[in-house]
Amino acid sequence: MIVAAVRETFPGERRVALVPASVPGLIKSGWEVQIEAGAGLAAGFPDEVYLAKGAKIVSRDEALAADCLVQVRAAGANPTVGAADLERLHAGQTVIGLCDPLGMPGEARAAAERGVTLFSLELVPRISRAQSMDVLSSQAMIAGYRAVLLAAVTLPKMFPMMTTAAGTITPAKVLVIGAGVAGLQAISVARRLGAVVSAYDLRAAVKEQVQSLGAKFVELPLEAAEAQGGYAKAMDEEFYRRQRELLTKVVADSDVVVTTAAVPGKKAPTLVTAEMVAAMAPGSVIVDVAAERGGNCALTKPGQTVVEHNVTILGPANLAADAPNHASQLFAKNVTTFLAHLTKDGQLVVNTDDEITRESLVTRDGQVVHAKVRELLGLGEPATA
Repeated sequence: MIVAAVRETFPGERRVALVPASVPGLIKSGWEVQIEAGAGLAAGFPDEVYLAKGAKIVSRDEALAADCLVQVRAAGANPTVGAADLERLHAGQTVIGLCDPLGMPGEARAAAERGVTLFSLELVPRISRAQSMDVLSSQAMIAGYRAVLLAAVTLPKMFPMMTTAAGTITPAKVLVIGAGVAGLQAISVARRLGAVVSAYDLRAAVKEQVQSLGAKFVELPLEAAEAQGGYAKAMDEEFYRRQRELLTKVVADSDVVVTTAAVPGKKAPTLVTAEMVAAMAPGSVIVDVAAERGGNCALTKPGQTVVEHNVTILGPANLAADAPNHASQLFAKNVTTFLAHLTKDGQLVVNTDDEITRESLVTRDGQVVHAKVRELLGLGEPATA
């Protein structure tokens, strides 16, 4: 059995799905490991280090022909550039990676038509025994960290309070909207840099976590909104209108706003309006971690930095890729743990009685088999043999 990692082709993507440290464990489990030449270079992992660990360096065509292909961005997570790779995949092949099947279900159907068995790592259930496979959490942690660093170098103030002979500098006020993994990491980093931090989340259950990091939890008189698995659930527009109204004063009082609110498979909710931005002090900064999903700020332009009402709005589209070395290490650990979960006696086994396997499996035997993806595609029950 051959498992291969290829060089990522999504614009700006510098991560790699396997790092050299991944190789010995995979070989011990019975896999032959192939790495496309140069796949890890942008993340700081040259070919010779993979070779030293026992991997084989191959061409892209060879890697794409492997029994199991692992990618950071597969199928719908790289729909434009990745289309060229799809044509080279073959029936019976297994592909594991970020796939965005709930946002781009058509790409999953295309994979099914190629006869590919596709696993989407976004869909790994958030249960205790799957924590070490949770790529969303590992990559969101890095995004939260990077977001605060971007804010700190952009803000025309320093974060910490300082008392000097020339006078006292007051600390920056940072508001984090969304207290998931990215938000909690943003809170932690902003606090370590010396800022006064507040945080808001739809889910009242995260209040204790926010406070444990030394931040103030902003409470608004709104219905709590937590879906299965600990994610925020989508609400109706009236709810978001009321939320924006109540958040206006809090946003206006902040030097930095970091927004991280996202709902799986849907456009990010607009939480910061143009009017709210206009109420902020000149020089303030917004970092929209949800930019790739459309953004939480109405003025965000994904992948760009814009200045509106003298407020700088950053819309980074792939923050984890800005720290590709550590991001790849964490991603590779998630992938190899997931692969070990599927490997039995040196063979890849798809056991749909297992919750982790069942919930992350998107396509198999020429069909889209994931219930939610089938619903999005307007398909009925999958055919049975």
